[in-house]
Amino acid sequence: MATADSDHTPLPERNGHTPGQVGVGQYERGGAWVVIAHGDYDLDSIGRLTQALDTAAAQHKRVVLDASGVTFADSTFLNLLLNTHRHTDLRIAAPAPQLRRILEITGADTLLDIRPTVDDAVT
Repeated sequence: MATADSDHTPLPERNGHTPGQVGVGQYERGGAWVVIAHGDYDLDSIGRLTQALDTAAAQHKRVVLDASGVTFADSTFLNLLLNTHRHTDLRIAAPAPQLRRILEITGADTLLDIRPTVDDAVT
């Protein structure tokens, strides 16, 4: 069963950054549960993604986060990834350069399983 939702409510500019719309989609592929994230993730916008990853981790042995559409991520997003990693085989697929840089700077890339594509992550 695939699901998708997005919030089209404009958010005010904060600290020089105007958050983009966020959305979460999900589907099963190759024995893994794939969660697609797109948009900007911070404390105010992380709720739906947290719910999706928490549910996926509780119900599936392997969870893939398709992060190719993540345009902004702060420490809230990073903490979510690390917490999810503790509960399931989490694989991060196709992170955009900005997200990949955050993972490298924080050292999270040494803890998380980062793959270049969703295809690579589900196998």
